[in-house]
Amino acid sequence: MAEISTAPLGHEHLYQPCKRAELDFDTTADLPDLDDVFGQDRAAEAIRFGLEVERPGYNLFVLGDHGGGRHWLVNRLLGEAAAEAPVPDDWVYVNNFDEPRKPNAMRLPAGRGVKLRNDMQKLVSELAPAISAAFESDQYRQQVDAIQEELKKKQDSALQQLGDDAARNGIALLRTPHGFTFAPIKDGEPMSPEEFSRLPKREQTRVTNKVAELTERLKDIMQQAPRWHRETMARVNELSRETLGLAVGHLIEELKERYADLPEVIEFLNAVLKDIVESGQQLHEQPHQESDIDTLSMVGQISLQRYLVNLLVDNSGLEGAPVVYEDNPTHHYLVGRVDQIAQMGTLVTNFLLVKAGSLHRANGGYLILDAAKVLTQPYAWEGLKRALRAHKIQIESLGQVYGLINTLSLEPEPIPIKLKVVLVGERLLYYLLSAYDPDFQELFKVEADFENDVARNEGNTRLYAQLIATLGRANKIIPLEREAVARVIEHASRLADDSEKLTTHVRKITDLLRESEHFARRGDREVISRTDVEEALRAQIYRTDRVKRKTQQAILEDVLLIDTEGTRSGQINGLAAATLGDATFAHPVRITATVRLGEGDVIDIEREVELGGAIHSKGVMILSSFLGARYSRGMPLSLNASLVFEQSYGPVEGDSASLAELCALLSVLSDAPISQSLAVTGSVNQHGQVQAIGAVNEKIEGFFDICNARGLSGDQGVLIPSANVRHLMLREDVVEAAKAGKFHIYPVSEVDEAIELVTGVPAGAPDEEGNIPAGTINHLVATQIAEMTAQRRSFNRPAAESQENG
Repeated sequence: MAEISTAPLGHEHLYQPCKRAELDFDTTADLPDLDDVFGQDRAAEAIRFGLEVERPGYNLFVLGDHGGGRHWLVNRLLGEAAAEAPVPDDWVYVNNFDEPRKPNAMRLPAGRGVKLRNDMQKLVSELAPAISAAFESDQYRQQVDAIQEELKKKQDSALQQLGDDAARNGIALLRTPHGFTFAPIKDGEPMSPEEFSRLPKREQTRVTNKVAELTERLKDIMQQAPRWHRETMARVNELSRETLGLAVGHLIEELKERYADLPEVIEFLNAVLKDIVESGQQLHEQPHQESDIDTLSMVGQISLQRYLVNLLVDNSGLEGAPVVYEDNPTHHYLVGRVDQIAQMGTLVTNFLLVKAGSLHRANGGYLILDAAKVLTQPYAWEGLKRALRAHKIQIESLGQVYGLINTLSLEPEPIPIKLKVVLVGERLLYYLLSAYDPDFQELFKVEADFENDVARNEGNTRLYAQLIATLGRANKIIPLEREAVARVIEHASRLADDSEKLTTHVRKITDLLRESEHFARRGDREVISRTDVEEALRAQIYRTDRVKRKTQQAILEDVLLIDTEGTRSGQINGLAAATLGDATFAHPVRITATVRLGEGDVIDIEREVELGGAIHSKGVMILSSFLGARYSRGMPLSLNASLVFEQSYGPVEGDSASLAELCALLSVLSDAPISQSLAVTGSVNQHGQVQAIGAVNEKIEGFFDICNARGLSGDQGVLIPSANVRHLMLREDVVEAAKAGKFHIYPVSEVDEAIELVTGVPAGAPDEEGNIPAGTINHLVATQIAEMTAQRRSFNRPAAESQENG
């Protein structure tokens, strides 16, 4: 086994500054905008692919972290695609004169919808005076009077002839308040009953029979009167139709000339003219209303407003396909709705109250939705899927869809759709939908996965500078000096937790630029300097480090017990990280271990009290496996060990403390005290290899802050996994302390390296014959475990012999 190195990292490994040679400009004003997609080639290619495939189901789900520029890139690529696409058609709803409950949808070329709406509004405004003028004209009144006079003459002639026939037979036709009747007459006057009774019987019989005959003729006349009246009304109605046709026909014909190329509009105008002609008398008798909804209900009175056009989608102002972002994707805002108004204490509706949803507005183009918002709105997700599956939008209320109400409402004709839906959401949502929603993969076949970071190389550094310039101009931020750009790029590496990568989290970068500008303007500077960026970063930390400061204060006041000098057996400084909002900080935590005779169990006290998470418990179980594999292959592991995070009052998760826990166990088994001036972070596997962990910068800085507050002795430092060296982007004060030899960062790859550093005792490697040098950690641990095994056997032997004798 090679000799273990205990040399700390040089200061040049603790922070990777931006090379000034890579930034060949004075300020970002000298840089052009970034005209290509930066760092998201895979996602951009996936988005373009989804937009180009014109097949059902090739909608997109854009997944990535919030603030990673997903909306910005999606809007940009959709905007480019929309500019090349044709402007989609307008959509209108018009009255269905045969079934008013089912308004008809009409497709019109872009811009023609608003023209038709305006033309029909003008027509309606002209109809009322035209109808009134037609019905009130002298010619119409004379013709109606003539028809009615003809009816009167016919009725009078029939009655006159009947009266004359009766008179010739000595009988008079009399008109009474209750109708007509017959009576015998004498000397031109009706006989009284006494006079009639004095007539000869033969004469009485003749008169009676004649009255009966005349009565039958009167009945025939009375029965014909309604038919004559209907015929007369039919002639009046026909006259009204002819009059209206002449009065308004030319208005309709003018419109038909304008829309001669649109058969659907011509059919609608013919239906309008037919309805005006058929309903003209009712329209004339009803008072004229100005409002487009006051007098028109689904089952209400006849109104001129029934001829209006409901412009559902107006694309007249577009120069390409629509790109619609729906910020509030409720069911109604997605698929549309039918509004209602209160009229005479009753809720009524009509086709003019049909409102478009975002699916209507995006039809023929692109609809952007936040996945989380859609999924949290009642029935919105199901409504969206239903529309995409059917390729049409059916406007229904939720009560209708789910049978919650039985009231009569409108059933607008469904509108066919052809669009791309782009869902933007977190990765977890995508994976959950893929696993649990069988429709999801059929409707959203294209996955556009955003990168969290990009490689930090010379080319990408230059492009990142352009990105900073582009973001600055897009947000109207003053230019940055070259040194300021360098500091922003260095912070981008810190955000990526990797000195060899740059974050793609543009929101955080944009926020930093805005805040840096604030400090530049406070100093009356026209460009942002490196000092301004540093000040903005300090201000960000100050705003979010209240909990961190409270924790550090508790440590410095010995409320939380942390030693930074001296040595203790079975006690080590671990490092715990916490994330609150956007801020991550770390602080040292005391880990202790105890060992006693037992059956090979390593007890995780955090797990026993249900404070330890699954990953932390897994890490502790690995320690038990490591001890057995290394020190007790040929014999039982006859010990019980306990591990605990001292003064930990909340959940503990993660395996980044498993290296520190193992060092504490080895310390107590070998009775080798651990230096308290060192802190340890890292996870281990069953073979004792040290593995990378997260938040390495914050953990180092958390221990440094405590040591620095108490006074740096030159012995203090942190052990980290070697795999984490590339992730180091430490604060300037930490780098300076390391450069001065006052604080040290030790990379370790094996547990032997760590235990040797924290105890100062050689770990001990086996020679060619497998023997470990005496006095080394591994020898001391193996010896102790062997002694505990022998002791356990000695305890068990008397018990076994006693059982045998018994």
